[in-house]
Amino acid sequence: MPHYNTSTRQRVADINLGLRVDKATATLPQTTSSALFNVEVGRVLVNMILGEVTTVIQTQINATKLQSNPDTGTTTDMCAALDITAKEVGSLFTISGTAGTALQAGSSGSVIGQAIPVIVAAGAIELVCAASNTGYVKWSIFYVPIDDGAYVEAA
Repeated sequence: MPHYNTSTRQRVADINLGLRVDKATATLPQTTSSALFNVEVGRVLVNMILGEVTTVIQTQINATKLQSNPDTGTTTDMCAALDITAKEVGSLFTISGTAGTALQAGSSGSVIGQAIPVIVAAGAIELVCAASNTGYVKWSIFYVPIDDGAYVEAA
């Protein structure tokens, strides 16, 4: 089996999923929302957003979702809430791409991929937690700029 160098692997990922931005592992927001990524200059097409639990989530009900908070306009849900209580290290989170479908979670090792890309305007992509739970999650986003100069950066 061939081993591809890092730049080749990255170009293949860019072609298939779009540009990747990583947010370092961080604690969960405590009964509030917290920006994961900032969308700058214009609109982007989000092909996948992926979270991975790095420290177990506390065993306590915590309805959790992602939302788009644009610079201009109304904050909208990117998915419905999911209770993330007691998610183990390695658990993965993503969205389906349908706003009414709950945040998708998989046990260590796998989760469905995002089926439908989502267009997000300039502003923030936020993680919303209904409770104050301990636990850490790292996030990655894969996107394609729609508007000239548009880009995403970790918040």
